[in-house]
Amino acid sequence: MDIRRREFMRLAGGAGACALAGPALAQAYPLKPIRLVLGFAPGTPPDIVARLVASSLSERIGQQVFVDNRSGAGANVATSQFKRAEPDGYSIMLVVATTTINQTLYPNLDFHIARDFQPVTSLLRVANVLVVNPGVPVKSVPEFLAYAKTNPGKLNMASGGNGSSPHISGEMFKSMTGIDMVHVPYSGNYFPDLLSGQVHVVFSAIPGAIGFLKQNQLRALAVTTEKRWESLPELPPLHEFVPGYESSGWYGIVAPKGAPRPIVEWLHKELNAAVADPKVVARLPDLGMSPFKSTPEEFGKFIGDEVDKYAKIIKAANIRVD
Repeated sequence: MDIRRREFMRLAGGAGACALAGPALAQAYPLKPIRLVLGFAPGTPPDIVARLVASSLSERIGQQVFVDNRSGAGANVATSQFKRAEPDGYSIMLVVATTTINQTLYPNLDFHIARDFQPVTSLLRVANVLVVNPGVPVKSVPEFLAYAKTNPGKLNMASGGNGSSPHISGEMFKSMTGIDMVHVPYSGNYFPDLLSGQVHVVFSAIPGAIGFLKQNQLRALAVTTEKRWESLPELPPLHEFVPGYESSGWYGIVAPKGAPRPIVEWLHKELNAAVADPKVVARLPDLGMSPFKSTPEEFGKFIGDEVDKYAKIIKAANIRVD
């Protein structure tokens, strides 16, 4: 029995696992491949993260962890199906900030992300960056705010669609500063129109924008996190100019509700170690990401807080899906 399985057995004994789940937890875990459910298509940023984590975790535990892509309705289809998965530790799900946005954006969901799942751990954060076309005559957030206030309704704000992370980040910024920008939702790539000046501003995820920024084709003003970001350390956080503003993306893992506590603790430990692997850490700057650690309880509270935060923005801006 290897050291990780001995650790699991220790946790199982300490938590009274036999009383919780009978003989099943007396066996070493995992005894078969683990399914990592993902509500997004192959090749998307969440898929890249899922495969990076699955590969690292597989190496650590000596058991295959495979990604099960089930895209549709902004991950709602996969999340609804996952709610009914067996809580045996062999099915886990990668959840993202979009999941907490969707809780309010789609009023008839048959699940609640903060109540119907067992939080395991947060994994990674990803910042958005406030980017403008160089034709906008501003070079700082204070200049941008002054320009927007003296030109209400003249700035077009692109996003990846109603309710997308760039849209919500922008609406939060508008709400907290009182500026008026026109939202222009895109079903595809908005960067050609941003480069040409047909739209003027976007709250883009760093990986999508960083190439244009390095080539000075677009101008970045700030990141959407509370602190400076490793990938773009020269940029200030919007929090410095708009106290309380924070709208970053994130990735984490949940299990079906009712998953045994020893398995949750074991997965928490191994997943965090997988993300801390030097091979994974080396990839994070290029992905615009940084580690995001929490206990299962802290992650559960964080999910609930995110739902509440975005619900206020969605309701105030009357955001609806297309």
